[in-house]
Amino acid sequence: MARKKLYRSVKYKELAGVCGGLAEYFDTDPVLVRILWVVFTLFTTIFPGVILYLAMWLIVPEAKK
Repeated sequence: MARKKLYRSVKYKELAGVCGGLAEYFDTDPVLVRILWVVFTLFTTIFPGVILYLAMWLIVPEAKK
């Protein structure tokens, strides 16, 4: 059985492809993931959401084209 891997999206890339990659991984709409990310970031006083996004940008590899 093939395991799913998390990659930053090339197809649904707005800034770094993190939210697009999460949307592809969970098989959902990228806009929904972006909205949820913004809501999470705003409700956690911005800092944790931004740090997590930057960390994922550095750690999660970009999908091959």
